Amino acid sequence: MGPTDGRATLADRPLPSAPHTGARVPLYGPLTYGGSADAEHVGSPEKGKLVSSLNKGIGKVLVTLKWDPSSFDEPDHDLDLVAGTFTADAPYGEPEYLVHFDSRSPDGTITLNRESKTGQGFGSDEMMTLEFDRLSETYGRVIVGVVIQQGEDRKTFGDVANTEVWISEEQQELCQSDFSEVAEATAATIGEFVRKETGEWEFQPYLRGFDADPETFGQTMGYAPA
Repeated sequence: MGPTDGRATLADRPLPSAPHTGARVPLYGPLTYGGSADAEHVGSPEKGKLVSSLNKGIGKVLVTLKWDPSSFDEPDHDLDLVAGTFTADAPYGEPEYLVHFDSRSPDGTITLNRESKTGQGFGSDEMMTLEFDRLSETYGRVIVGVVIQQGEDRKTFGDVANTEVWISEEQQELCQSDFSEVAEATAATIGEFVRKETGEWEFQPYLRGFDADPETFGQTMGYAPA
């Protein structure tokens, strides 16, 4: 969607260089990890890593998001899944491209299959598929996140009831979050996929809250924490 309908522009193209804006808030929290009962969680709660037999090379992944609609006398709750793809030689810069708002990647490996502007209806409100076994070797990191479209009043995850996101591969849940740990944020990353030296992709749950508008979130979602 373009600026004519009031939604922030997150263009599906390389973004210009932009400095750190200071718009982020250091809100961190653990995700719920999928996998076998003997899975070991390594590292801090802010950036956990699931170690189990399921943490093999990642293939095709599904991300689903749902939330409750606003009450009849309030503006619509409009949340968006966003994926940022980063080149192997600049994994912590700005994304080479973004997928969002009923779009797909230039090579068709990342697609937003379902989009909602209100959260109304049954089942998942937004769905995204990522096919890592087809992604060019040019890319070494992919970040997936959720951003809340902002109106006149600032809206956070704590303002949107029953928000949940899942990441799964072949019906095996990799992680799930209700954003309660980043309730004061307006956007959040939920996980990152990193290409290993072997060429295989691995998944790392990564819940990181931002206090940023959609445009700023798209530019800074891949920055390393200060």
